[in-house]
Parts: sequence; C-alpha cells; structure tokens
Amino acid sequence: MNTPSSAVPESPADSQAAAAAALSATRPLYWSVRRELWENRSIYVGPLAVSAVVLFGFTIHLAFTLPGRMASLPGLDPARQHAVVATPYSVAASMIILVSYIVGAFYCVDALHGERRDRGILFWKSLPVSDLTTVLSKAAVPLVVVPAVAFAVSLGTQVAMLLLSTAMLLASGVGAGTLWTRLPLVEMSFVMLYGLTVHALWHAPLYGWLLLVSAWARRTPLLWAVLPPFALGLLERIVFQTSHFGSLVRYRLAGSMGEAFALQGKGGGSIRLAQLDPLRFLGSPGLWTGLAAAAFLLVMVVRLRRRGEPI
Repeated sequence: MNTPSSAVPESPADSQAAAAAALSATRPLYWSVRRELWENRSIYVGPLAVSAVVLFGFTIHLAFTLPGRMASLPGLDPARQHAVVATPYSVAASMIILVSYIVGAFYCVDALHGERRDRGILFWKSLPVSDLTTVLSKAAVPLVVVPAVAFAVSLGTQVAMLLLSTAMLLASGVGAGTLWTRLPLVEMSFVMLYGLTVHALWHAPLYGWLLLVSAWARRTPLLWAVLPPFALGLLERIVFQTSHFGSLVRYRLAGSMGEAFALQGKGGGSIRLAQLDPLRFLGSPGLWTGLAAAAFLLVMVVRLRRRGEPI
C-alpha cells in the first residue's frame, strides 16, 4: 500500500533563492576577473617586458657608474644623497607603472567591443552571469588588477636592482652598506602603493568613459573615445574663446598629483612619505564628483551591454 508523500513542492521563490545561493557559491565575479586575465595576457606581460628591459639597461649602466656614485655620496647633503640613490629605482617603477596605465586604457577600449566583434558575447550571455557582474569584472581590471600588477612588478624590479647593485659593489670592493642604509625601499614601496591607489580612484571616470565607448561603438572605439572630447574642446575654443573643457580634462588626467601630494619644496629624487596628503585627497570635490561620474558611466555600460549584439 502506497503512502502519500509528505514532501512539500518548492515554491518559485524557494527555487530562485536556491539558484542564487548556488550561483553565489561559484563566485562569478572572481571567475569573471580571472577570465579577463586569461584572455588579456598583456595586462601582466606588458609590465614584465618593461621590467626585463629596465633590468637589462640597469645592469649595463651600473657597471660604469655605480661605484663612482656611491663613492661621491659622503660629500653631498642628505637630500642630494637620497636623490642619487633613489632616482634609478623611482624611474624604473615609473616606467613600469606608465606602461601599465597604457595597457589598462587599451584594455578598456577593447573590453566590450571585442566580445561583440568576435561574437563571443553570444557565448558569455548564455552563461548564468549577469551583465552587472560582467561589467564590474571588466572595470575591476584597470581599477584593481592593473595597479596590483604594476605594484608587484615594480617592487620585484626594485628588489632585483638592489641585489644587482649589491653584487656589483661587493665585487668592486666599495661595499654595499651605504646603499642599503641610504635607499628607503620600504618607504618608496608605501609611497608607490599610495600613488597607485590615488590614481586608480582619480582616473575611474576615464576608465568608465572608455568602457562606455567600448560598449557602444560599432567600429574604431579608440577614435570615438578620443575625437569627441577633442572636438568639444576645439569647438569651445573657437566659439567662446575659452578652454574650460580642456582644463577639466587636464585636471582629470593629472590633477591627482596636486590633490594627493604636498609637492612644494620637493628636493629631488623620489617622493617622500612626508609629502603624502591623504586627508586633502579624500576631501577633494574632484575625487567624489569623479567617482559619481564613474558610477553613472558604469550604469550606462551595463544597460548597453544588456542590449549588446554581435557586430
């Protein structure tokens, strides 16, 4: 004799909750970011290539100049000593970070346009990953991943430069004690991490604009990203004889240095810890208006991606 089952059928709400819990357990945002790294190896290959070039040039250069520079340090004032010791390390990090920014910008231009161009959007839309998650994963690359890669590669390059310099000084009989005591590598690393964070937040609306163009343009997204702002600034100059829009663009590109660092009276070499001004940066209206603009642009990117079709 069969007994009736006591199981209660799941309601639609329970099914949706279970599906949401299962999807959350797979960490779609994390794997979406990993997917961007798998598909865009230039994110880390570019900085690594610059690091290799820097180390090669530094190795050749230090054989001719390092012993003499170390021998001349006792006759210099402390500020000049810091400049002589730290400048090569700062220049190396600056070159790697600059290339990382360029790679991040080109990534944003192609991030959403590329998947429409190669029809990959049809496959990715078939997966249980929302458009919001996809867009956030792409925005996380220039805002989080690129600065993290730039920091790791720059720090590794500086450590390699320090080890090469130590070996060269020991081989030449000068001794490496002066180099280790005069090079503030920990301080420089903290300043570099602060600077990368500042620039990522400050440039957020620029990345949002590039992603918006990438999601909208059918052809040549790079031209669509550059020409409209240029034309708008040129039109303002011709019609009103002013350059407010151009000043706004310049402020967004390079204004973070004046907002986040106290650079008056800089003595040379790398930026020192005392020149950081995080309170001024966090209180800057330019930061918060830029973040608000970036949030609005990303909302528009999500809407465009939701309606995106192959081109």
